[in-house]
Amino acid sequence: MNGLKTTFLLVALTLFFLWVGNLLGGREGMTFALIMALGMNVFVYWFGDKMVLRMYKAQEVSESQAPELYGIVRRLTLKAGLPMPKVYIIPAEQPNAFATGRNPGHSAVAVTDGITRLLSADELAGVIGHELAHIKNRDILISTVAAVIAGAISYIAHMAQWAMIFGGHRDDGEGGNPLGALLMIILAPLMAVIIQMAISRSREYSADDAGASIAGNARFLSNALRKLHYGSQRIPMAANEATSHLFIVNPLRGGSSLLKLFSTHPPIEERIRRLEER
Repeated sequence: MNGLKTTFLLVALTLFFLWVGNLLGGREGMTFALIMALGMNVFVYWFGDKMVLRMYKAQEVSESQAPELYGIVRRLTLKAGLPMPKVYIIPAEQPNAFATGRNPGHSAVAVTDGITRLLSADELAGVIGHELAHIKNRDILISTVAAVIAGAISYIAHMAQWAMIFGGHRDDGEGGNPLGALLMIILAPLMAVIIQMAISRSREYSADDAGASIAGNARFLSNALRKLHYGSQRIPMAANEATSHLFIVNPLRGGSSLLKLFSTHPPIEERIRRLEER
């Protein structure tokens, strides 16, 4: 199912780029957009995980550099029957974590500095179990693809703004038109939300359940989620909205009721309740 979703998103990205290219640059714009979309598809599949890790300045660590963290990841990886992922630390105070990669053999687990200081060893094991569950369930490729595509759509909105500023006077069959650029400025944020909504909330419940089994105790993760939710609301993080769905808890603070409605994260209270009723 995740493979089908990935294919759908990559095809949708190509069609969306073609439509934008036609709106902003006519036939020539559509040709350029096709080349750009094909290149983006290849890049997203092979290098999307590296792009996300670089975005958060994540640094790969060895066992000698982070023995407790590395030991937890290795122990739970063996228990889950997975290849050992690369381990990264993000230089951020907000306690949070995510997994990325294109498949279990090319995966990574990234945690913030803040989470290693806040959580106990058992609670950290609960979080790592959750991230390994995403890897085992093969959620990580679809999540990474969605993150990069949402970012690309935001970039398109900026392109449309510049097209209006420098090319707004053109309105011919072969060139861009200001109405097209204005339409893109309005629609691009909505498209980014739709792409993120393609990431089902149910994947978080599934990862919570499987992660609790990997860690060995559902309370490890439920206790961790309480602390992470509080920490994410209290400590800001320079997170990109396009990648917020990757994290175990939403790294963006607050938000309106409408934004919460479109959130890719289920309510934290419901996640905790489900874990403690296992």
